[in-house]
Amino acid sequence: MQRRRKTQSGVTLIEMLVVVTIIALFVAVVGPKMLKRADGARVTAARQQINAFGTALGAYKLDTGTYPTTEQGLAALKARPENVANWQGPYMQEIQTDPWQKAYIYNFPGEHGDEPDIICLGADGVPGGTDINADVVSWKTK
Repeated sequence: MQRRRKTQSGVTLIEMLVVVTIIALFVAVVGPKMLKRADGARVTAARQQINAFGTALGAYKLDTGTYPTTEQGLAALKARPENVANWQGPYMQEIQTDPWQKAYIYNFPGEHGDEPDIICLGADGVPGGTDINADVVSWKTK
């Protein structure tokens, strides 16, 4: 008769701690790099959205002869404002918020030329700032 030897399989506490430590180190090294890429992607998305607003505003101006006023805002690209002749919109299906879920600032007449000023205040939501907190503005995105 042959005796079978019982073997136990499983993971020891030491092995589990080694695996958790390796995962923690990986997250500590890779995590910040991934977050920086995500932040850069948000800034790029804000620039692209501002450029899309500029294109839609150009079509609006071709049809109506002028840009929407500050009071009419970017909403004029989606819904016809009162007392606007030759509006052929909607020029945009949706007026999106910025990548940080805040509304874009629209001013016309703008302070930086003949076109409207469109401003995204960055991650912190206040004027100025550096890096991810820097404003993304229409007169510098072209």
